[in-house]
Amino acid sequence: MSIKALYMVPHPPLIIKEIGKGAEEQIIKTIDSYESISKEIGSINPETIIISTPHTQIFSDYFHVLNENILEGDFSNFNAKEVKFREENDIELVNEIDRICKNNNFPGGILENKDNTLDHGTMIPLYFIRKYLKKYKIVVVGISGLSYVEHYKMGKIIKNAVNNLNKDVVYIASGDLSHCLQTYGPYGFKEEGPMYDKKIMEIMSKGDFIKLLEYDKDVVEKASVCGHKSFIMMSGTIDKDKVDKKEYSHEDITGVGYGICSYHPISTNSEISILDKYLNNQKNMLKYYYDTSDDYVKLAKYTIDEYIKNNKIIDIPNNISKELLNDKRGVFVSIHKFNELRGCIGTIYPTRDNIAEEIINNAISASTRDNRFEPIKEDELEYLEINVDILTTPEFIKGKEELDIKKYGVIVSSGYKRGLLLPDIDGIDSIEDQIRIARRKGNISDDEEITLERFEVIRHKGVMKNE
Repeated sequence: MSIKALYMVPHPPLIIKEIGKGAEEQIIKTIDSYESISKEIGSINPETIIISTPHTQIFSDYFHVLNENILEGDFSNFNAKEVKFREENDIELVNEIDRICKNNNFPGGILENKDNTLDHGTMIPLYFIRKYLKKYKIVVVGISGLSYVEHYKMGKIIKNAVNNLNKDVVYIASGDLSHCLQTYGPYGFKEEGPMYDKKIMEIMSKGDFIKLLEYDKDVVEKASVCGHKSFIMMSGTIDKDKVDKKEYSHEDITGVGYGICSYHPISTNSEISILDKYLNNQKNMLKYYYDTSDDYVKLAKYTIDEYIKNNKIIDIPNNISKELLNDKRGVFVSIHKFNELRGCIGTIYPTRDNIAEEIINNAISASTRDNRFEPIKEDELEYLEINVDILTTPEFIKGKEELDIKKYGVIVSSGYKRGLLLPDIDGIDSIEDQIRIARRKGNISDDEEITLERFEVIRHKGVMKNE
């Protein structure tokens, strides 16, 4: 007994005939694929269906597993309230997932008194499955704002829970592909849309799951994809397993990508796990990154390593470059882990005797005092990518026409409130975005008058060389 089959599926409300009222026929390939996999699930006759979804209650730092005995929902949000769901939750499996998470100090499991209403990412797959499977329980797991690696780990925890309880299970990874495939689609057209769909269908049809972890986060965000993390969580449940793979269909008729694939585990692969392979690749890439870094980055890394491991504030090394000792500047230290921001703190103007002291002070703050994140732990150090920005003196400007998101950072001020955003940040595509985010960082509302300053940076970083 184990996870018998896994399915990547979309969740377009249009596909439900009570919602589409005939319009669903335009995505008939997706409907036919849903019918095929639902019949197959009926023949497998699993005890439990696990569904990962991006549309249940989501937390930035936690994987929420729904924990009420009975889970209910309907399609009233889509003018079809007559289509109702009342499903039995597999509380035994939910509790086992929660136990493993807590025993491993992993940010997932049960959160009491949270919304347990079924979302459309869960109900749409069940709409088809329950035609062919009459007796079953479900488990619903939400994605989170955590990294791709943490989603993969959550999948491994789910697999361990299933195996510990010796259950027959089917896993559904609910998620649409890009929402930017056509000009008439919900988010218009972006070139990243078809780029993502083409690549992800290649990855999923081949079961090349390490590429899910490696996928450019910026492309995923620009393509407005909701399913990527759900697919990663699913892949974690078959870590080390060999699987039979099948692509059923891919459509982009509505401007949104709908892909359906299936996976059937056939044996356990004795080779290194996908996650371990990815982590080893990351370590090798970061070794090259620091080998190609200059004294600015190396000083920040040395500072963080010593402070986290030994609670020690370092002295300035004797062999440090003279330029770090002879100049004063504002400095920002930014820390990323698995392509996700892990800490960033800096000073607009110099507060120390030289750049070296500014880096040491801000590196410690970025790693332990950024209130958006928990302090960095020792076991994270080998996965951190650190860069250092040296700021020019800010200058006031008359308006946004004097900004350039690649060249200039911006300081937005309103009275005593101030928000800063560095230049050339992934995901910032316009001056309006830059100002809006700087406003938000300074807690400055849209109706408050502002003044603008701009500055340039010299960014110090190594080279990330792909394996």
